[in-house]
Amino acid sequence: MSKIKKVLILAPHTDDGELGCGGTISRFIEEGHDVYYVAFSACIQSVLSHFPEDILTHEVKKATAVLGIKPENLILLDYEVRTFNYRRQEILDDILKIKNAISPDIVFMPTLTDIHQDHFTIANEGVRAFKFSTIYCYELPWNNFSFNSSCFFTLSKEQLDKKILAMAQYESQAHRPYANENFITSLATVRGVQGGHEYAEAFELIRLIN
Repeated sequence: MSKIKKVLILAPHTDDGELGCGGTISRFIEEGHDVYYVAFSACIQSVLSHFPEDILTHEVKKATAVLGIKPENLILLDYEVRTFNYRRQEILDDILKIKNAISPDIVFMPTLTDIHQDHFTIANEGVRAFKFSTIYCYELPWNNFSFNSSCFFTLSKEQLDKKILAMAQYESQAHRPYANENFITSLATVRGVQGGHEYAEAFELIRLIN
């Protein structure tokens, strides 16, 4: 880990990165690494009618700031939710541009077994783009029929609290059963027990280049 300088998070939608690896993002930033976050959609079509349609754009800026991500390291793209599978080549082209611009040391993305069509597309095109890089896949249990928890990043209570606070910025998503402190803490506790610590986030290691 001492060789890592740049970390790239691929989030199909705003909040996926925080949910999947928010604590680990906080840990990396505390350790002095430079973290970049790419959200491919602000899900305008899915926002509840009583919120402004662009609310997730504002919420992701606040959430990533809580984790310590620099504003200039947040990249927001405007793909329409649930259409990623129709735009695979455009998405791959965008990922390759980001890869060339950033040259990350490690990449985090959804797991290849994620059943959401947008998540599945980002995972597949992400692996295609970063096949010669170190790749960790994060879990979103409500979308994962299977998940190989082959790697754990342990978290301090402070790092877990930052993840919880980051998710609290998503007022428009508060109705979702996984977007709450109890769920986030419970999952971190389970993964912590599995990894022999108090708290952790689990990942599927796809490729390790050292």
